Amino acid sequence: MAYDTDERNDADLSVEETADLISSEKVDGTAVYNRQAERLGTIRNFMVGKRDGQVRYAVLRYGGLFGMDDRYYPLPWNVLTYDTEQDGYVVDLDKDVLEKGPSYEAGNEPTYNQDYDQRITDYYLNY
Repeated sequence: MAYDTDERNDADLSVEETADLISSEKVDGTAVYNRQAERLGTIRNFMVGKRDGQVRYAVLRYGGLFGMDDRYYPLPWNVLTYDTEQDGYVVDLDKDVLEKGPSYEAGNEPTYNQDYDQRITDYYLNY
């Protein structure tokens, strides 16, 4: 997948997305909606297991205005479903549930350790 991102063309799209795979570059910035079609935010990035290569979390950028006061919510990857009609991911969460979930402010990132992982997993399994 080596190419200069400043000189992409339509031919590069086949490299960024297939029927089963998508480049992280293409996911970053993708909209996230709830089942009520409310836009919750966008994917900022994802966290990938170093050893197993599995995506664990999609970090949702939510709130704020023009990037100010944004909060970041790590969502377990398996709670997201891609919806081609909305051209974004859909989660079965309303805003209230999301806002009460584990989150952090820019510059105050958590330590993604086993305790934090368990906190995220417990929250989304029990909402």
